[in-house]
Order: sequence, then C-alpha cells, then structure tokens
Amino acid sequence: MTAFENFIGFNPWTALFTLLNLVLTFLILKKFLFKPVNKMIDDRQKEIDELYADANAAKQAAETLREDYDRKISEAKDASAQIIAEATQEAHRRRDDMIIHAQSDADAIREKARADIELERKKALNSAKDDISRIALDIAEKVVGRELNSSDHDRMVEDFLRHMEDQV
Repeated sequence: MTAFENFIGFNPWTALFTLLNLVLTFLILKKFLFKPVNKMIDDRQKEIDELYADANAAKQAAETLREDYDRKISEAKDASAQIIAEATQEAHRRRDDMIIHAQSDADAIREKARADIELERKKALNSAKDDISRIALDIAEKVVGRELNSSDHDRMVEDFLRHMEDQV
C-alpha cells in the first residue's frame, strides 16, 4: 500500500480505538467538566431565583408601605377636615354669641337711654311745672289781688297742666 492508500484507507482497529477514545473522552468530560458546570449553573439559577424572590418580597413590602402611607394620608386629610369643620362651627358659635351679646348690650343701652330720656322729660316737666306754677301764682295774685293758699295754688297748676297736656 502506498502512502496515499494508507492516508485514505480504512483500518477497522484504528476506527475502533478512535471510537473508544471518543467515548472515553466524553465520559471523562462528563464526569469532570459537565457535572461541575451543571452544578455551577444550578447554583447560579438558585441564586437568581432567590434574588427574584427577595425582589418580589421587597416589592410586596414596598406596596404594603405605600398602602399604609396612603391610608395614613387619607386619615390625616379626614382628621384635618374634621378639625376645620369643628373650628368653623366654633367660630360660628362664637360669632353668634358675640352677636347676641352685642344685641343685648345694645338693648340695654337703648333701654337706659329711654329711661334717661323719660327721667329728663319728667325733670323738664317738673321744672316747667314749677316755673309755670310760680308764674301762674304771680299772675293770679295780681288778678285776684290777694295771696292764694296752697290748695288753690295746686288746683290751678293741675288745671293748667291738664290743659297743656291736652294740647300736646
């Protein structure tokens, strides 16, 4: 056989050894390479799964915190609205109390003014009555020519005042 025939030729023993060598290499690679690589891939997958689980737990916790925050904000808004409503009611109540107090003060001032006016009117009437009675007495003494006693004097003053009140 020539070199070319050896190069292209088929030798069953060489093919068998090559096949056995390939199987043996595959088994060795499977034992020492594929198993550790697969174990490393599985470990890495577990680590990634744990990271996803932790992320989901953190997301859930954040969602719970957000819901709690929203609830507290809502409660705070409700409380502030209630405080504002109570303050408004208190302000209205105080305003009404002040108005009632002012009205009662005004009524008291008006009543006092009426009483003062009535008192001044009576004083003026009494003063006018005294002046008129003195003038009437002087005129009557001159007309009658004698001094009048107190009963005559009182009767004349009363008649004159009745006459004045009827005209007013």
